[in-house]
Amino acid sequence: MKLVVVESPAKAKTIEKYLGPGHRVLASYGHVRDLPPKDGSVNPDDRFAMDWETYPDKAKQLKAIADEAKKADTLILATDPDREGEAISWHVQEVLRKKKLLPADVQRVTFNAITKSAVTEAMGRPRELDGDLIDAYKARRALDYLVGFTLSPILWRKLPGAKSAGRVQSVALRIIVDREREIELFRAQEYWQVAATFEADGTPFTARLVELDGKKIERLTIGDSGSAQAARKVIEDGRYAVATVETKPLSKNPPPPFTTSTLQQEAARKLGFSASHTMRLAQSLYEDGLITYMRTDGVQMAGEAVSAARKAVADRYDAGYLPDKPRHYTSKAKNAQEAHEAIRPTDFRKDRAGSGDHGRLYSLIYNRALASQMASARLERTTVELSDGAGRSRLRATGQVVLFPGFMALYDEGRDDQSDEDGGRMPQLREGDAPAKTGVEATQHFTQPPPRFSEASLVKRLEELGIGRPSTYAATLQTLKDREYVRLEKNRFIPEESGRLVTAFLERFFERYVNYDYTAGLEDELDDVSGGRMGWVQLLDSFWRDFKPKAGEVMEQKPSEVTAALDEFLSPYLFPEKDGGGDPRTCPLCGTGRLALRGGKFGAFVACSNYPECKFTRRFGQGDEAGASEGPSEIGDGIELKTGRFGPYLERNGKRASLPKDVPQSELTIELAEALLALPRTIGTHPESGQPITASIGKYGPYLLHDGKYARLQSTAEVLETGMNAAVTKLAEAAQGGARRGAAREPLAVLGAHPESGKELKVMEGRFGPYVTDGTTYATLPKSADPKAVTLDEGIALIDAKAAKGPVKKGGRRKAPTKKAKAK
Repeated sequence: MKLVVVESPAKAKTIEKYLGPGHRVLASYGHVRDLPPKDGSVNPDDRFAMDWETYPDKAKQLKAIADEAKKADTLILATDPDREGEAISWHVQEVLRKKKLLPADVQRVTFNAITKSAVTEAMGRPRELDGDLIDAYKARRALDYLVGFTLSPILWRKLPGAKSAGRVQSVALRIIVDREREIELFRAQEYWQVAATFEADGTPFTARLVELDGKKIERLTIGDSGSAQAARKVIEDGRYAVATVETKPLSKNPPPPFTTSTLQQEAARKLGFSASHTMRLAQSLYEDGLITYMRTDGVQMAGEAVSAARKAVADRYDAGYLPDKPRHYTSKAKNAQEAHEAIRPTDFRKDRAGSGDHGRLYSLIYNRALASQMASARLERTTVELSDGAGRSRLRATGQVVLFPGFMALYDEGRDDQSDEDGGRMPQLREGDAPAKTGVEATQHFTQPPPRFSEASLVKRLEELGIGRPSTYAATLQTLKDREYVRLEKNRFIPEESGRLVTAFLERFFERYVNYDYTAGLEDELDDVSGGRMGWVQLLDSFWRDFKPKAGEVMEQKPSEVTAALDEFLSPYLFPEKDGGGDPRTCPLCGTGRLALRGGKFGAFVACSNYPECKFTRRFGQGDEAGASEGPSEIGDGIELKTGRFGPYLERNGKRASLPKDVPQSELTIELAEALLALPRTIGTHPESGQPITASIGKYGPYLLHDGKYARLQSTAEVLETGMNAAVTKLAEAAQGGARRGAAREPLAVLGAHPESGKELKVMEGRFGPYVTDGTTYATLPKSADPKAVTLDEGIALIDAKAAKGPVKKGGRRKAPTKKAKAK
């Protein structure tokens, strides 16, 4: 009997059906082991030995695999065809080896699609596990662990409110913060454009002023209204004839089929999907056998797929849409190295697959892959210059005409940066023609700052810099959102003040490790490991030799010293020069004190040096207008927007409501403020229980409440708009989900290790509220505490205080505390 191990149960059923009798196919359900989140999981003093720990929720799967391994002659490791898949196979092998249940014959097979032909063909080409890929995985995992478990405790102790730092995560955050700095430093510049509209043969077109009195007119040449109106008068008075006509043929080639990165980018642009949502859908399409493997840097399709695509093109379009020869593509991405194919449909005869988001993503993948084997589009670009009889001015008009759409009949690639080029239709013009002038306009414009990053443009930027891997981008971006270091507004990333502070801290004290070139260089070295050109221990030793002393040096600094250094580093941001001059650090309330950055229990803030006489404070990242000197701002109808200890809130006649994080102050209306102050909102009576259903926003976000049971909502908009049908459905789904949940839960926060016991302290959500635990002792958090903002010292104090009372006996009476507990 042959035991085959894959990653997902959906694949296991399909593949067992393909392979038939003599094969038992089981799923590992993803990774089965990882480095436990505690100190000592990687030991730099023992050649970076790793202490792997089996996931508790994988015990059932591993027992099933172990039981089948006892009966198997051959173990076939058939996990996904990438680095992570190789690592999962290695972990399964090592678990069985430790149990002494490893069959004598161990094989590794990979297939790029879950189709019968792909699977059976792969089974005929087994190989051994790739030791170099596994070494690269171990190096990457150890790197991430060493960075995270070294930096994060420093952040917790030195930077109140900070939650974590990661090797790639921190660099991605820096990219977002750097762009925000560019936007803040940007100063808009006024410019005017002067253009005339003409008509010839019934076709209107627009020509822009490009030369005036012998001077070339660039975009910013005309900078004020007076100059613009003078130029406009010249054009109004002029009689224009065509001076030159230039026509250029253009050819536009189709883009290659999708890689992981380009799929995430296009799904964000065209479908509005987040990177994580795209990858979940793609995983499902892959497991259903509809597309090839979705984690890839490759842009080439297999020969039989190219032939199938060309046949589909020939069947759907006439002969002109099919190029004479198949198209071949090569990757331009830095560090591209995946050997398998681009993402494509497994069957080009199937141009649709279901409905909803799955169907939309499949259609995007299908159209892109099919278009990659279609003919180029043929276009014609025409540039016409017109001059007046007096020779004072010249105007230019450009137009683009599609002569033959080619692949564009099916697919046109989206872009984040749209150009200003005119693409309209132009009439047929010849030198000497005098088209009719129908109007002249001078329009005011202002230069625009660089745009904030969308998920698509950020993924593109990470790939261009060679930072991280496309398969990890979705998780990286999700971590930034989960840590609340960034927020998305209108699908663009905006750094939160906590994200800016963490970035400033890392730039000031660990600049090398958030440097773009250094991080990309580490990726190059990891590629050298996977290619067998460098040893993984050598890579880690080189990194740790410099990183460890730097971390120790920063840990020795007092929090006040760190705050003082950040105050200086962030001075241009926190205290920008004032337009009217004067010291930007002068307190706006008392007029004599100096403002400086301070650290507190709930994060960083700016305060006056005359405290406690002067109580001026403002939150980190807010200008003086948010400080105590300015007071509340009036929303209307007696509602005021104020800033308190925990952020902005609304107040009217003594009633208060916090301003939700997903409601920007700039978008706050009287109607929205009224609705927030009126919460909780009664949706109606449950049709089965007769009890009311309410929607509101609590400490942990928006929710529904019915008969003492809760269901999470995703946004403030859902709180205000959810109707009865949706509410009943969400409550039912929450009840089912609660019944399915096991013991393994995600912590609300990981605080760090207890200095005496070495046990890791976590903040967990319990039935009666959040609590701190070290796995043995459980201490309920005070009601006023924010579970996501608890510090390690606070956690230690709660645990020690609870332990000092002694454990609880059966019947509810506590044992007497030990001498050691009393001493504590």
